[in-house]
Amino acid sequence: MLTPGPRVTPAAVPGRVGGGRYSRGAVSATGPEEAEERPVRQDPDPTTTSERDVLGQYLDYQRETILLKTDGLTREQLGARIPTSDLTLAGLLYHLALVEESWFEQKFLGLEPREDWRGIDWNADPDYEFRTALEKEPQWLRDRYRTACDRAGQVIAGADSLDAVSVTARVGGKPFTLRWAILHLIEETARHAGHADLLREAVDGTVGE
Repeated sequence: MLTPGPRVTPAAVPGRVGGGRYSRGAVSATGPEEAEERPVRQDPDPTTTSERDVLGQYLDYQRETILLKTDGLTREQLGARIPTSDLTLAGLLYHLALVEESWFEQKFLGLEPREDWRGIDWNADPDYEFRTALEKEPQWLRDRYRTACDRAGQVIAGADSLDAVSVTARVGGKPFTLRWAILHLIEETARHAGHADLLREAVDGTVGE
């Protein structure tokens, strides 16, 4: 079963709804709900009228899902695979850390890659982050993902508006807006959260929140 763990910093995106919403433990395939309450994902605020806030809240919701699905596991469990895929929970954590920093820091702001990603020949080793994640410890991977989310949040907070345009261009030669980048991160993180659901259930039977 999942156990309480640190969460994505609420200040990662301006307007993040805080508070201590709690729910009962996740439903396991092998047993009933836990009696002990634990923190779960914060629902995006349906009353907000700020586009930046609601996009940030939905992105945080998916980030927190990734952290919940990787909480409390050993290095071996984070590296476990299902027969039909090479994906692992460890790989998803490190990949999403790369995604956060590459889109917001590198592509949007035009900054140099962080040390983790510097000098990598992505054409020769396109699965670098998925492969090397298996060599790293669970707490390091989770902290590394949180750090990447916080760095992305600083970029979002520092932009004048969602209409701000990237320094670099996407394939095709066109730049992108901050709005587009946040929506892209919501889509990609949510997609991998679905992968994480299946991987976590295969590891120990944990499903749901």
